Order: sequence, then C-alpha cells, then structure tokens
Amino acid sequence: MKKIWFVGAGPGDPELLTLKGQRLISEADAILFAGSLVSEAAMSWAKESCEIQDSKGMTLEEITDWLISRAVDDAKVIRLQTGDPSLYGALVEMVQPLDKEGIAIEVVPGVTSAMASAAAAVETLTLPEVTQTVIFSRVEGRTPMPEGESLVELASHHCTLCLYLSITLLKKVKEDLLAAGWLEDSPIVVVYKASWPNEQQIIRGTIADIRDKCKAAKINSQAMIIASPTLGARNWTELKKSKLYDAGFTHRFRKSSE
Repeated sequence: MKKIWFVGAGPGDPELLTLKGQRLISEADAILFAGSLVSEAAMSWAKESCEIQDSKGMTLEEITDWLISRAVDDAKVIRLQTGDPSLYGALVEMVQPLDKEGIAIEVVPGVTSAMASAAAAVETLTLPEVTQTVIFSRVEGRTPMPEGESLVELASHHCTLCLYLSITLLKKVKEDLLAAGWLEDSPIVVVYKASWPNEQQIIRGTIADIRDKCKAAKINSQAMIIASPTLGARNWTELKKSKLYDAGFTHRFRKSSE
C-alpha cells in the first residue's frame, strides 16, 4: 500500500520530537524535510540507506512530485515539517495531490513553537481569572487575513496572543495592540528559535520597546511573539490559584477537606 507520513518535527530541539516521530524517522526509506526550519539533527536517527532531501528550495509542485515518486508499495516516506503539520504547514495543499494519486496519508502531531516559547520563558499562557483563552494567529502581511481576524479584532479580547510569522511586522503589532486598548507598558515576550540548542534567544519588553529590542538583537525570522496579561506572573505576589488543587474543592479523585 502506498502511504506518506506527515511528521511534526517540533520547534527545533530534536529531543522534542515525539517517540512516534523518532521511530518513523529511524524506519524511513525517504525523508523530505523543511531544511529552512527543521534542524538536520532530526535526521540523526535515519538509517544509512534512507534518501534524505531538503525542500527549502522547492515549490509546492516539486514537493508533491517528489513525495509521489517515492511512494511505492511498502516504502516508508516521510514529509518532516516544522512544529505541527496542522498549523501553518500547508498540509491540505500537499495532501490534495496525494489523494488524487490514491496515496494513503497519516499525520503525526508535533510540538508547536508557541508551547516551546512559553516553556523557554517559563511563562503560562492561561491563568485563573486572568485569561483562559489562547489565540494562535499571525499579522496580515502578503497573505491577507479573513474577515473578522485582524489583529485589532483578536486583540480586543485581551487574552493571550501567540503570533506566528510576524516578527518583521512588530510596528504593526504595536499599532494594532494599542488600537485594541492595550497599554504601552503591557509586557511582550519574543522567543527566537525556541528550543534550538545554543541558538535560542528570549527578548522581554513592552509594546512600546519590543521592536527596538528585537532590532538590536538582530532578530528578524523564526521568532514567536507572545502578548498576554499572564506574562510575568511568576513574580506576582498574589495569584488566583487553580481550584483543582484547592483543599476546599471536591472532585472525583479527592474530597474537600473543609
């Protein structure tokens, strides 16, 4: 049976690959990896006979043609994508031509950079009575945003915003957040190459100064922008704590002690 696996390589650190993803890489006969974003170290588990190709200079048609040509019966062919294939991964665009060829598809999820960035900065994206909502989005650039999804509209909820593919648009981020009622001293964290060994950088600032700080650090790609009312909570003297661990809260595994 012809089959292609779309595997999420995670944010950068090869050790953040899932166990399933690592196993598939070790069994693969052919791997097409997104070399501009996926660390080549992720291929260290591949067997010597595996054909490995970097796709960073390829068009969509060249990518799908390569995958189709390698998808013979019983061959294990992998498209290795950064983060999670379902998020900004052009997954459906690649799958449709494969569907037409009758090739089976399976997707293995991966850790996305929003989670890796929050982990790197030791920040929480949600906090009781502060925000319980996280929005994954991007700022409008060459690709237009659908109606109702402008940053101003999304930011009006004053919840956590994780902005992908937007580091070169920090001026617009500032304008839109201020237009949505955020204050200039609201904290922002930018994480460059989250989890990449020896390359990760964490830039902390405010809406007012984060752009200048990123320019000074020469960060202009592969960065996650997090704006959230939860940022810095680690240093707050008072927190509304989770009911789950409250001694006065009963759930099916524990009775209230009060």
